[in-house]
Amino acid sequence: MTNNDFLRRLRYALNLRDSVTVQIFKKGGINLTKEDVVNYLKKDIDEGFKKLSNNDLISFLDGLITYKRGEKKDASPAPKIKITKNNLNNILLRKLRIALAFKSYDMIEIFKLGGVEISEGELSALFRSEEHKNYKECGDKYIRVFLKGLIEYCRD
Repeated sequence: MTNNDFLRRLRYALNLRDSVTVQIFKKGGINLTKEDVVNYLKKDIDEGFKKLSNNDLISFLDGLITYKRGEKKDASPAPKIKITKNNLNNILLRKLRIALAFKSYDMIEIFKLGGVEISEGELSALFRSEEHKNYKECGDKYIRVFLKGLIEYCRD
């Protein structure tokens, strides 16, 4: 799944307008215009398509956390996370969990709405550090299923 596809699906699930999406990017430290956001939301075959980088997507999710939960009281900057191809989906899932203030049972319910039964142990393995022996890589399938369940959860 591409970053643009993730953003498109998440924006639909949370029913975010272009102007709100611009505000969220701004809260994440990236100044965009409405036209930039529209270009991110286009399919890769459309004219004007703009590819969304991993760092910009992470900044968007940091902005979403601030938008949904408010500014941090201690105002310390978030620690820099080393993003690799293998851990990007785990980071995305973790940041969504924080932004939407989901507990384990909420996440399990959303996965179930998306069509996958996941145990609490499997879920916690997705949130562990890469060095942990029980760490499990979050594949694109889990992200797609989670976003599909999130659409059901938020839009019904």
